[in-house]
Amino acid sequence: MDMNRVKQIVSSPADIPVYYNGVSVWIDGYDEEKQTATVHLRDGRLHERRDVPVSELTEERD
Repeated sequence: MDMNRVKQIVSSPADIPVYYNGVSVWIDGYDEEKQTATVHLRDGRLHERRDVPVSELTEERD
């Protein structure tokens, strides 16, 4: 995925499935300079946020 797509997903009112290493995640935010996104698992564990490379996010399961 690229940073432009991350921005579109974050600003979209639609529920767009995003995956990190085959696991469904929510994108909480992003850092353009570092090319990372802050994500958490969709299972509700909000406290388990992590910054991941945008290039490792996909819209399809691996």
